[in-house]
This record gives sequence, structure tokens and C-alpha cells, in this order.
Amino acid sequence: MSPATTVIERKWHTVAEVAAMLGFGLSKTKMLVLTGEIRSVKVGRNRRILPAWVDEYVRAVTAGPERRSA
Repeated sequence: MSPATTVIERKWHTVAEVAAMLGFGLSKTKMLVLTGEIRSVKVGRNRRILPAWVDEYVRAVTAGPERRSA
């Protein structure tokens, strides 16, 4: 009998990873993070983004102008 293997799923993404997921450049993604359009937290000297926050940004962008907050 082999020992059980635990797979740890990623909880956070880097800004670069989010840029790749969205098909955006790193500069554009950093600007979206700095303006708060994509939520993030600072961990040490680095920014980290929850997968749910990426989904939140995509929903906000695709909701149309009538549902976006100014």
C-alpha cells in the first residue's frame, strides 16, 4: 500500500501569472492592480492575487457599462 499523496492547490497568483491568464501585458496588469480594478494584497515586497479576484475583475468587465461602478 502506498502512502497517501496530498496535492496542494495554488491559493495565490502573481501579477505576472494574472497577466498571462488574461492575455494582458505586465504593465497593463500592474496598472489594473495599482488602480484597484484587480484586487490584491501585499505579502512582503510582492503582490498576490486570489483567483476569485481575477474572476471578479472579468465579471465586472463583461457586465457592461450599466453594471460597472465608477
